[in-house]
Amino acid sequence: MAKTKSGAKGGIAALDQSPSHLLHRALQRALDIYAEEFGDAGITQRQFAVLAAADERDGATQADLVRITGIDRSTLADMARRMMGKGLLERERSALDGRANAVRVTETGRAALAEARPKMAAADGRLLKLISGGGRRTTFVSLLRDLVKTSGPAEPKAPKVKAPKAKAHKGGKKAKKKFA
Repeated sequence: MAKTKSGAKGGIAALDQSPSHLLHRALQRALDIYAEEFGDAGITQRQFAVLAAADERDGATQADLVRITGIDRSTLADMARRMMGKGLLERERSALDGRANAVRVTETGRAALAEARPKMAAADGRLLKLISGGGRRTTFVSLLRDLVKTSGPAEPKAPKVKAPKAKAHKGGKKAKKKFA
């Protein structure tokens, strides 16, 4: 039996009903639209998120930006370093916490953000246009906000605890506890 191409009509029921799969596919679609609007020379979607967050929360720490953007700590630290290399951000010790770095958008970063905002609006508009009906669009965005409200990693599963095995002496007899 021949396999159908991805996205062909008559999808796989398990995938067509899977919220996580559908969100992944929606993200792929959104990133494709973003790339078309921004082109190769534009900032990335994640860089836009960091610039927008840092611009709105001037002097935010990198930990603040992790919470705001949902980008993991090590990735954001690497992004911030590269964005500083491009002159988009600058970093200094936080006045409130000497252990933390405060991040500020540079003039170059503000110019890149100003150029990116209409492109992001166009990408968002194109994405929402794929959803018919204005009420559905508002509901969709509201539901996405509900999904990310907790914005932390999924709660870890409790480790399975196995009952300790009784130790045996030579000859297969169970050990007796000695009390002092």
